[in-house]
Amino acid sequence: MAVLLTTTDHVEGYRIRKYGPLVASEAVMGTNVFRDFFAKVRDFVGGRSGAFQHALMDARELILRELSEQAEAAGCNAILAIDLDYSEISGSGKTMLMVAAQGTAVFIEPL
Repeated sequence: MAVLLTTTDHVEGYRIRKYGPLVASEAVMGTNVFRDFFAKVRDFVGGRSGAFQHALMDARELILRELSEQAEAAGCNAILAIDLDYSEISGSGKTMLMVAAQGTAVFIEPL
C-alpha cells in the first residue's frame, strides 16, 4: 500500500476515516572531509554545494520512507501536515546535517 504524503491538512476529494498516531523521524548525517572542503570552496567562490544537496536529499528520502513505514504499521494510508526541518550541527571542525520530519498518520477514503 502506498502512503500519500502531504504538507496540507486535508486531501481534496477524500475524507479522514481514522486518525492515527503522530509519526516522526530524524536523520543526522556526517559530512566527510572532501564534502567539507568543497563546501568551503563553494562558500568562498559562490554557487551550490552538490555534495551537501545530495546528503540532504538522501536524508529527506530516508525519513519520509520511515514516516511511511510508521503510518503503514498503524494501518494508515496517508500522512497529513508533514513538517520538514533542516539543521546543521557543527563543532570541533566537524559538520553534521540533520533533517527531521513529523506529521499525522490518517486513513483516508474517497468521498
